[in-house]
Parts: sequence; C-alpha cells; structure tokens
Amino acid sequence: MIGDILLAALGIFLGVFGIIGSIVPALPGPPISWLGMLVMYLRFEGSISSTQLFIWLGITVVVTILDYIVPSRITKYTGGSKAASWGSTIGMLLGMFLTPIGMILGGLIGAFVAEYAFGSKDTLNSTTAALGAFLGFLVGTGLKLFAAVWMITIIIGAIF
Repeated sequence: MIGDILLAALGIFLGVFGIIGSIVPALPGPPISWLGMLVMYLRFEGSISSTQLFIWLGITVVVTILDYIVPSRITKYTGGSKAASWGSTIGMLLGMFLTPIGMILGGLIGAFVAEYAFGSKDTLNSTTAALGAFLGFLVGTGLKLFAAVWMITIIIGAIF
C-alpha cells in the first residue's frame, strides 16, 4: 500500500518534472515524463498497455530529435546563424529568473545581440534572425510540452 503510493508519487513527480524540463532548455522533458509512464506501467499492471508505452517511447524519441533539428532549421531559414540560436537560449535562461515575460524578452534580446555582435548582421537582418531563433525555440518547446502534458495525463489516468 505505501509502496504503491510512493511509486504513484514518483510517477507524478517524473511527469511534472518532465513538463518543467520541456520548458527549461537544459533538462530532457519528454524522456523524464516517459520514465514516469514506465513507473506506472511496471507497478500498476494494466493501467498502461505495453503498446501505449512503446508508442510513447517512439513519440518521445521523435520529439527529442525534432527539438534539435527544428530550431536550427527555422533560424537558418530566417537568415540567422548559430550565434542567434545560442543567444536566444542564453537570453531565455537569464530571463527565466525574472518572469515568463523576461524569458521571452531575454530570448529575443539574446538572439538579436548575439547575431548583431557575432553574426556580422545589420539591425534588420539581426531582428529577423532573432525572431526566427525565437520561433524555432517556441516550436521545439511546444512539441516537447505537448508530449509531456499528454504523458502526465496518462500517468494520472493510470492511478485513477
């Protein structure tokens, strides 16, 4: 009984931590959420099917890979360089301590400053690259967040 409660709490913790990890660039959100599903699968028989578990493993792998590909492709498509991508990530990490608005503004400002300073672009091209880098981050983060939120609903459904 206590073991079931602890494992259910662990599954929920991993699911919630996966959601947080989907937003914070340094943490692998969907893989952490998938581990929460694995805990539920191993402990609560029949609550999650093996088919469902493996489908979500595939989704987790695809979303994680896309998170590395999509932002750089969008940044490159809008004329940005790696400097804009790095600037966006660093700016969001610094802005994260302020508010969600600080995170957004930090990402945009970081990408602009990095592209302007290190990408040798003028103001207009740096702005376009900054918007592209930020859009790429949003798309990658959105995919991860969608997957992690869906997995936490599966985890909670496995308990009840």
